[in-house]
This record gives sequence, C-alpha cells and structure tokens, in this order.
Amino acid sequence: MPNVLPISSMVVASDADDESVARDRPITGNDLETLGVSDNFLAASGFEAKLGQAALLPEQSPVVIAIGLGTEELTVADVRSAAASLSRACEQLESVTTLLPLVAAPTLGAEVALQAVIEGFLLASYRFDELKGFPESGSRLNRITLIAPDGIDSDVVLKKAGAVADAIALARDLVNRPGGSLTAVQLADEAVAVGDSSGLEVEVWDRDRLTEEGCGGILGVNAGSSEEPRLVRLTWRPKGESRATLHLVGKGITFDTGGLNLKTFEGMKEMKIDMGGAAAVIGAMSAISAYSPDITVIGTCCCTDNQPGPNATKPGDVLHIRNGKTVEVLNTDAEGRLVLADGLSLAAEDKPDLVIDLATLTGACLVALGQKYAGLMGNDEGAISRVETAATQAGERVWHLPLPPEYRKQLDSQTADLQNIGSGRFGGTLVAGLFLQEFVGDSPWVHLDIAGPVTTDDTEGEFPKGATGFGVRTLLELVTGW
Repeated sequence: MPNVLPISSMVVASDADDESVARDRPITGNDLETLGVSDNFLAASGFEAKLGQAALLPEQSPVVIAIGLGTEELTVADVRSAAASLSRACEQLESVTTLLPLVAAPTLGAEVALQAVIEGFLLASYRFDELKGFPESGSRLNRITLIAPDGIDSDVVLKKAGAVADAIALARDLVNRPGGSLTAVQLADEAVAVGDSSGLEVEVWDRDRLTEEGCGGILGVNAGSSEEPRLVRLTWRPKGESRATLHLVGKGITFDTGGLNLKTFEGMKEMKIDMGGAAAVIGAMSAISAYSPDITVIGTCCCTDNQPGPNATKPGDVLHIRNGKTVEVLNTDAEGRLVLADGLSLAAEDKPDLVIDLATLTGACLVALGQKYAGLMGNDEGAISRVETAATQAGERVWHLPLPPEYRKQLDSQTADLQNIGSGRFGGTLVAGLFLQEFVGDSPWVHLDIAGPVTTDDTEGEFPKGATGFGVRTLLELVTGW
C-alpha cells in the first residue's frame, strides 16, 4: 500500500459536538496578540500569515500552531496546501485538532472543504522509503480530529479522500521507483493488481499479442530490450446505461536510455520518470470505483523500456503502427510518441467521446513552460475546454499550446507515411503533438505533456520532493464532472 497516514487516523467531529475547540478559530495576524504573542515574536519568526506558513506559538497549553491562509479567497488547492503545512508542523505530536474544514466550508462547501483537508494531511505524510535499509520513522500523528459543519456524510467524504490520496501516492510510488525495480512487466502487474482490487475489467497484451494486433510502435521501441513489453487496458463500466466513453492513454517507458541515439548521463539519470503518464492513468483508475461514475472509462498503458541492445531499432528503420500508418524512425530517443501511436490508434477504434493521453514527452515542453506547467494540445475546442476546466478544479496547472498545421510538413518522410521527429530545430513540443494527432482519427482528443510537473525539486504544500502524481486529479475531475 502507498506510504501515507492511514485513513483510520482521521476523526470527523461536528462543531456542535465539541465545545473544547471554541478557542481554535480563524484569526488575523493582529489577533494573534489575543494568544499572548508579541509583535516581536511574529517579526522574529517571519510569520506573516501567508498561505501555508506555519508558526508554533510559545507558551501555549495545549500546543497551538498558527497556519496562514493568505489574503485571497480560498481555493481547494489552497486548503490542501494549508492542511499539508499543518500536517508537517505537527508531525512530532501524537494528535491534533483543527477547525480548517469549518473555516473553508463557507467558501468551498462543507464536503469539498473536508475532503481537501483530509487529502492535504494524507499526501503531506507521503514518503518513498521502500528501498531504504533503514526507513525513517515518519510522522508520529495517530489521531487527527477535523471539525466540520454538522449534517454531512463524513464516511463518504473519508472514503473518497482516502481513494484520491492513495491513487496519487500510488502514482508517486511508481514514478519514484528506479528502472531496475520497475520493468514493463512489473508495471503491468501493478496495473493488473489495481484492476483486480477495484473491480475493473483487465486485459494484458504480451509480445505475441502485440505482434498479432499490429502494434509496431511498442514493438519497435522494445526491440533492443531484454524485457518483455506490455499493453494493459483497465475498464470501468457502470452498472446501468453508460452516458459516455472516455479513453485515458499513458506513456509507460519504464526507463529511457534513448536507444541507439543514446542519451548523455545528464539526460539519462532521471529517466525512471518516463512512465509518469502511465502512472497517472493507473492511479486514476484505482480511484474510479470510489466515485462509481455512470460513464465508461478505459485506461490504456503502453509499457516498455528503451534500450540500445543488439536488435534495437536503428535510425532509418520503418515501423508499422496499428492504424496502418508507417513511421520512419530518425531518432530512437523520440520513442514515447511511437508507443502512444499504438495506444491512441487502439483508443480511437471505439469512437469514444474523448481520448486524453498523458506523457513525459518532450524536453522542449520543460524549456517552454518550466517544471510547474503541463503543455496541453488537442484537436477539439470542446475537449480542450473540458480538460482545462478539470485541471483548474484539480489545482493542476496546464497551458494551452497550438497545433500549427503549417508545421505538419516537418514530419513528411520520403520513405514512410511520416517520420518521428521534425525536420527543424524548434517547436519540438508542437511537432510531437502533431505526430500524435495522426493516430486519433476523428475522435475528440487532448494531449498533456507532463514532462515538467511529473516531479518537483522542492517540498511544497502537499508535494514532497520527487514524484508528484501529476495528472491523477485532472483525470478524476474529468471523469466525475462529465
């Protein structure tokens, strides 16, 4: 199980049930003086009540921790961040009581506020220590009392919040694992375990099945590897009539050396993260059953590593993709788009209402947008708007990039239907998006290049250093808000 605080440590109490929390209330920076805190102390501690700031107030019994909420109207992401800061500030305490759900309820709604606080506490406690010989002890917290408005179904909120936190923690675990600890077969096994435990339909294609199904993109990338490739499909079907069908497609390159176009050390050392798209899909599918949406959701993960073995695909080789198109491989390090070509072709065959793929696709997207934004491209304005709205509600940053038709000629090949890299030096993210568009047919489609936000270098809010689980929330918002 993902390494976060157990949901059983959470206790939800009504403000009408617990008179002892009357002094635990939202106050301004100036009001801290009512707790015996001087201006000199505030100045020395640097506490300005900015969002997520924490300060342990002196000479208080029981211990009082001030958490800043900023000056702007609270968002769901703000509340998660504040709860995460509180979680870290009191991790050496055995119990804590907070009114944060009650404070945020008038702005966000009682259930949304409570779920945000629970998720913030859980995700701030995440740690990846499964490979350590001497794991750290972690948080001492074993009881968190959350004061919320009366009249809400806290059991339902706890179930949903726990499912989301576990889904994001699972995605983080998968991305944090080294390539030697997560082969394509092992990643597929993780997806199968999620499907079995969540009541999903599970389908796994091995190398023979991939050959039968004409998935030349995945097979071409896998050709230099000693490890088997896999394509995994997880399907949620509602009990009643399905209102729509959504396909989620994830790039699952468990380690990317670049193939024969070998990466440098600097380019290769972090390439265990190259399956972040598949991790987001697996994570999101693990939480679907907690929401029981009345739409069909299919998650497809295209899994292999990219190695420079003796049988590896060579620059100039031509691969046959599932939808019948052929691709001249001019750079074996542009492999993610090749495996996605098969996954997108397969998804488009069902004529779904939306196909969305997630991939750590291009370094060019990092150059353009930095580490906090994902690049968003698509072929349908309605679909783009849906995903942008879902990402905003999820608190995940995306930026809409164009798919300029005038750049399509960069993919023209004299040998095959198209080549896997552009003929120019610039606009690499956009050209990669144009390549993917060749394999979605007429289906509404959105692509998220998550190369930047798949990891973070700093501990901030609900995010510890390392994998973030980016994309899980957006996918869940997209599904539950359909």
